[in-house]
Amino acid sequence: MKIIFKSIRENIFTPWGLWLAFLALVLSVALIAGLAVFWFGLSITNLTDLVPWGLWITIDLSAISVSAGAFSLCAIVYLFGFKRYEPIARTATFIGFTGYSMAMMALLLDIGRPDRFWKSFVYWNTHSLLWEVTMCVGLYFTVLVFEVMPIAASFEWMRKKFPRIAEKMEHMHHYAPVLAILGLGLSSLHQSSLGAVYGVIKARPIWYKPEMSVMFMFTAILGGVALTLFASMLASRLTSKAKVNDILIERVSQVLGYMMIGYLYWRFWDWLAQTYTYEPGRTEAFELLTKGTLSFNFWMGEMLFGALIPTFILLYKPARLSPFWRMLALAMIVGGVVAFRFDTNIVGFLAVISYLPGEALVSYTSYTPSLVEWAAGLGIIAFGLLAFSLGVKYLRVVDHRLASEAHEPVHVEMDEAVAV
Repeated sequence: MKIIFKSIRENIFTPWGLWLAFLALVLSVALIAGLAVFWFGLSITNLTDLVPWGLWITIDLSAISVSAGAFSLCAIVYLFGFKRYEPIARTATFIGFTGYSMAMMALLLDIGRPDRFWKSFVYWNTHSLLWEVTMCVGLYFTVLVFEVMPIAASFEWMRKKFPRIAEKMEHMHHYAPVLAILGLGLSSLHQSSLGAVYGVIKARPIWYKPEMSVMFMFTAILGGVALTLFASMLASRLTSKAKVNDILIERVSQVLGYMMIGYLYWRFWDWLAQTYTYEPGRTEAFELLTKGTLSFNFWMGEMLFGALIPTFILLYKPARLSPFWRMLALAMIVGGVVAFRFDTNIVGFLAVISYLPGEALVSYTSYTPSLVEWAAGLGIIAFGLLAFSLGVKYLRVVDHRLASEAHEPVHVEMDEAVAV
């Protein structure tokens, strides 16, 4: 018995064991909540006809947006020839696979009848943007499965038990340029069409604008790259299994800072453009966003901490060279993208315009996620954290020593690099 208790202490009562136990607890509660939703239906949630897309769709949109580092970084590496960034693209690919898995989990909960998900692939509605999004998600996830195969092949257990399968999976790396082209096309279509789903809905004036596709595409690239860099740096500081080249991360962070200037311009242009004239429904929703219940999230979450401050940090060299400030800036960008997706989704539902004959009347509604929604939603997030944690420990998803063209040594401190 003493040997058993000693083994439990050594394996469970460690930071890694406690972390896994915490995630397992969250996932267990989420499983119960998910089964309750499948059994009783969406009636046990706080979703209504006025607010049909709530917390789960926000998680879906956020997971998809922060997964965009896969197609953008793979395109940079395999299409434009920047091979030195291949290890970062490897991390982005795994995060993309995990993020799209999370998004599909959220959709299974939200659509109400998950047993009918296959009908979109069989009965084509080519006039529907949601149909195009569904097809692109399914096809791009298939591409991600093939891109992740070489990563899964590095699992030591698989290499010992199934060496031939592992060899074939690893061989998929030779098709990386082809997969990068397919991923770039499918993911670009998906990200832009997701914004277009909102942008063509005339009944929600705050959404009805052509730039929604560009905004969704742009924020996805920013959020995906930022999360990849942040997750890599965080993993390297929490476990010795993760090895990073800080110079590569710093260079990509600088480019990200310049891209944030374009994002800030676009956001301020969009904000000012909506203040020129009064339009029923749009003006009221915009006031909710900038002066009402969502104003703190908009000004603090999106604009100040989500865009302005991290842009300054990434463009100010002394701050960017500091790992702490760089990590903080990357985390704030990810948070800003999530805040943008949440605000965009929910604000269109909170201000409801009536199209009955006569004067256009605007009424307001509210939405607060139920306990079941929170439990299931946190479970989806816990799944993503668990997948990435296991990937770092067993699949070397954050290992910059795997670069095919190592131009700089791994673990070079920034101060030493600057001195050189």
